[in-house]
Amino acid sequence: MDDKNAEDTGLNTLEDPGTVVETPSEESNSLEYAAGERKAEAQKEAASKPARSKPKLRDLVTHINIYLLLFILIVVLAVGIVFVSMQRSKKLETTIEVSTQPLTAEEIDKLKGSEAKVGDPKQTLAIESNAIFSGKVLVRDSLDVAGTLRVGGPLTLPGITVSGSSTFDQIQANNLTISGNANINGQLTVQSTLTVTGGATFGGPISAPQLSIQSLQLNNDIQLNRHIDAGGGTPGRTQGPAVGVGGTSSVSGSDTAGTITINTGGNPPAGCFVTVSFAQRFNDTPHVVVSPVGPGAAGLNYYVTRNTTSFSLCTTNSAPAGSNFSFDWVAID
Repeated sequence: MDDKNAEDTGLNTLEDPGTVVETPSEESNSLEYAAGERKAEAQKEAASKPARSKPKLRDLVTHINIYLLLFILIVVLAVGIVFVSMQRSKKLETTIEVSTQPLTAEEIDKLKGSEAKVGDPKQTLAIESNAIFSGKVLVRDSLDVAGTLRVGGPLTLPGITVSGSSTFDQIQANNLTISGNANINGQLTVQSTLTVTGGATFGGPISAPQLSIQSLQLNNDIQLNRHIDAGGGTPGRTQGPAVGVGGTSSVSGSDTAGTITINTGGNPPAGCFVTVSFAQRFNDTPHVVVSPVGPGAAGLNYYVTRNTTSFSLCTTNSAPAGSNFSFDWVAID
C-alpha cells in the first residue's frame, strides 16, 4: 500500500506541475540531471552549428560569384578578339569577283554600227582570244595594262608619269623636263640648241663643230690644234687726211683681227690714214697690235691711238703719192 501510494503520489506529482515534491529520490534526480545536461548540450550544439556555417557559406557564394563573373568576362573578350581577327582575315582573303560578259557573235555584229554599246559600266567585257582593231580605239577612262605594252608606231601623250624604272629604245619629245638627276650612259645627240642655266661638268672631251659662248673663262692653259678664226661683224671706218687727195682706204676682218688697205692720192700729208670703229665695244681699252704688210708700209713711221670703241692708224711722215700698202691688226681686250 505504501509503495502504491508512493507511485500514485509520484505520478500525480509529474502530472501536476504545481505540485512540489519535497523529498525526491536520489535516482530520479540523477536521471533528470543527466537528461537536462544532454538536452542543454544538444540545444547548445544546435544553436552553434548554424551560427558558424552561415557566414562561411555566404563568403563562399560571394567569392564564387566574383570569380565566375571574371571568368565570363575573359571568355567574352577572347571570343570578341577571335571574331574580329577572323573577320579581318576574311576581308584580306576575299577576292573581288568582277562579273564578265562573253562577246557573242550577235554582240560582234552590233559593233559594226557606229556608237554601239555592249553591256553596262558594271560589267567587264572579257576577250579570251587576240583582238585586232583596224581603226582607232578611244578609251574614255583610265587604261590599266597588266602585261607588257608594246607600241609599233609613234606614241603621242600629253603627259607621262613613270613611278618605277623604264627602258626606252628611242624617245622623241618636244619638251622634256627632268626635275631630278639624269644619267645618260650612251651618246647624247642634241639636234638644236643646248641651254644650260647652271654649271656643267664634263669628265671627258667635248666634240662640237661650233660653240657659241657669251663668256668663256679658262682656269688652265688652252690648247688649240688648229687656227683661230675671229668672227663677228666688220668694223666701220673713217678715212683720214693722210691718204691724200683722191686716195682711198678699205677695212676687212672683224674687231679681233683685220686688214687696212690704203691707196694714196696726190700730196698725202702726215697724219692719220683711217679710224677703225669696232662693231662691238670692248669692256676695257684693247691692246691693238699693227703689222705692216710689204715694204711700202714698212718705210712709214706709223703708230696707233686707241680707246674702247675704235683705234686710228697714223704716220709721222707722209706716204709716197700713188702708192698701195696694207696693215694687219689684232685687237685683244
